[in-house]
Amino acid sequence: MLVDEIYTEALALASEHRVTDIRVGLGYTAAALDDGRCGLAFTLHETEYDSCTVIAEAGALAGRKAADLISWIQSSDETACAIGLATVNALIGFPAGAMESDILDILPVQSGDAVGMIGYFGPLVDSLQKRARRLHIFEREAIPDLGVLPESAIADLLPQCQVAILSATALLNRTMDGLLDKCKAAREVAILGPSTPFLPGVFRGRGVTMLSGVHAIDAPGVLRVVSEAGGARNFGRFVRKLTCRL
Repeated sequence: MLVDEIYTEALALASEHRVTDIRVGLGYTAAALDDGRCGLAFTLHETEYDSCTVIAEAGALAGRKAADLISWIQSSDETACAIGLATVNALIGFPAGAMESDILDILPVQSGDAVGMIGYFGPLVDSLQKRARRLHIFEREAIPDLGVLPESAIADLLPQCQVAILSATALLNRTMDGLLDKCKAAREVAILGPSTPFLPGVFRGRGVTMLSGVHAIDAPGVLRVVSEAGGARNFGRFVRKLTCRL
């Protein structure tokens, strides 16, 4: 699976680094390292827990080796997986050649294209609707008022799209592999969101042409936003938006 490849790549970067802080917020999860780097991952809320304890090892995560926590990306528990992915993203940083730009500035969408969007990225919708022939937006459940289709429509419509935009949160619920399989006919496949791991070598071989995410430049600011239940729009000056062509 893709998460196994990500783990292998991140393990090579872990060295003896330790995690100094873990924050699991309502919107995002963050991990900070001993060298000041910080990574993010979306906090999913799809699992129902039978007690008020979500992570059994809570209170004993800070100070652990990064190599230990990145293995959590392989966990079937979505909260543990988010901690693992945030730690992975802290270790990765961003690759040479990444551009400080919004994905819409460099994503080549043509007037005849059908675009498939996994996850509702509100700031992109109006522009894509104007540029493309058709925009299909998918979520777990349909949202008719926003023109959002249910997950069940993906199998029929995504393989017909020339451009696919996939939320990196699909790594957390183990749907990314299946989604990429449905994008094999697409000319452009972009992975988007603060959860995105900048690992060109892993994604290029799976048909991905673009990675778009964030790089934390103010770890204390990012940690504070996460702790205060903030989301992507709150990270602002604490991160840089980066896009990488593969």
